Amino acid sequence: MEAPAAPHSPGEHRASPASVSVSVELTVSAPEQMRELGRHLAKLLRAGDLVMLTGELGAGKTTLTRGLGEGLGVRGAVTSPTFVIARVHPSLGDGPPLVHVDAYRLGGGLDEMEDLDLDVSLSDSVVVVEWGEGKVEELTEDRLHVLIHRAVGDTTDEVRHVTLRGVGERWAAVDLSVLSA
Repeated sequence: MEAPAAPHSPGEHRASPASVSVSVELTVSAPEQMRELGRHLAKLLRAGDLVMLTGELGAGKTTLTRGLGEGLGVRGAVTSPTFVIARVHPSLGDGPPLVHVDAYRLGGGLDEMEDLDLDVSLSDSVVVVEWGEGKVEELTEDRLHVLIHRAVGDTTDEVRHVTLRGVGERWAAVDLSVLSA
């Protein structure tokens, strides 16, 4: 049973958990740096976290997830789940498993995620969803949205601008700026 909300004065704005937002912007100049970003980001993640990855084909979403898997210490090679839609990578230690989802072909929503018949509880896992924007936000009010854009005019086709935006109370106290160090 939920406790009643504390009274507040008329006119006082009370932010909903989803309205809390923190962000950091980074420039990544090579695939290995994207993977390293994933390894560092993994240190900030915990069971129950939802990470949404947005970026065009070849932007580095799976490369970042590969680094997350390494940082979380999970079993199995992290590859794009495009054709299987979702892969579960169990932890090799005492950390949470990684659930890697490609939502490109999903219509969206909690029902479709549950229909995937994943052999793991989403609340006990770190869930990373590629192409999840507009499809999986209802899974939780707290999420980390990672936007990856190719740098305009980059002749090597490797420079990416990455924006990490934490949404909700879970991310309000997380210092994402440690990722830019």
